[in-house]
Amino acid sequence: MARERPPGRGCGALSRCLLGAALLLGLRLCAELRRAGPRSPARSAPPGPAARPPAPHLPPAPGPPRGASRRQVTYVRSGRRAPPGGGGSGTPEPGCCALRGLPRRKGPRWRIDLQPWAGPTQSLDEEALRFLRYISTTQIACDHVNTDSLATNSSPAKKPWLVCLDDRFGLAHQIRNKQCRLYSLGLGSDDTHFEVSMANNGCEVHRFDPSVKSAHILESQRLWHHRLSIDWRDPHPAVAAQKPHSNTRKLGTILNEFGHHKIDILKADLESAEWKVLENLILEDVLEQIGQLIFEIHLHWPGFEVSGSDSSVVRFWYSLLKELELKDFRLFHSYKDLSKPQLFLKKDIFNASSCYTLSWVNTRWK
Repeated sequence: MARERPPGRGCGALSRCLLGAALLLGLRLCAELRRAGPRSPARSAPPGPAARPPAPHLPPAPGPPRGASRRQVTYVRSGRRAPPGGGGSGTPEPGCCALRGLPRRKGPRWRIDLQPWAGPTQSLDEEALRFLRYISTTQIACDHVNTDSLATNSSPAKKPWLVCLDDRFGLAHQIRNKQCRLYSLGLGSDDTHFEVSMANNGCEVHRFDPSVKSAHILESQRLWHHRLSIDWRDPHPAVAAQKPHSNTRKLGTILNEFGHHKIDILKADLESAEWKVLENLILEDVLEQIGQLIFEIHLHWPGFEVSGSDSSVVRFWYSLLKELELKDFRLFHSYKDLSKPQLFLKKDIFNASSCYTLSWVNTRWK
């Protein structure tokens, strides 16, 4: 006789199987929700004050939150501003934008930029005619110049050293207030008429000449004589170590040693060293510290440490003077010394004197 199955046992087993399956499904769903939970609010929650940490009164943590740290790295790399309220003070990062809007510091210049050739043949005639025309044509009118040092006779000892005293350039105001400074660069010249006149008019005058007997001589209340030669280079370190009191300096070095930041007038009669000294003033941006330039230039030979073909030498001279123009210096006086031989690069050509005195004013001078 067959044994009867208890009623309801099959249904109970089926219920237990369904309950177990539902339990496994619920556990899996919970696991999925737990993994998806941190990303869902970030996508759905609107930005605003509610998203900020709820305790602003607490002291700041040693570092930004993990999310803010990642944003900060992205900000530094991209150069964008930090979002409002997004961890930090809102100021630009020093590594990114501290120098934005400021001019970049230029690297050192090792040589000047040469101007294009005057003509296709690159000949001496083309270069010389352009150069002589340039130094003979004033670029700006100056209504008031000092004429104390103009020669009244044929004596070669006196030179037409002229400065512009128009009020728009400030020199006259500096002289009246006894705040004018003049540097005079020379080589064995006994003519100090211009320097004495400017000192008597109220300028602080420093005359640099290696032939001066003592290191520093105060001739009058405002006139100094220094046994120093202005060169286009400082002494070699080995030479300087052996001669700590060497009397050769660059003009920029002298300014630093004397603590002078500005020169109202720079007068130079350097007997053919003027081209290299002028090049140094351009390359080292010393021109920005000078109000007016009065240079005697010599054309009978290329000058110290200037070499090349005749046409390339004249092109170099012209390029130096064009650099002055680019620095906002304007020629207001040109004097052709007819008492000197008419020699141009050792040739009797172009009806040119071997010596000219040129005066420029810095139109940006304040």
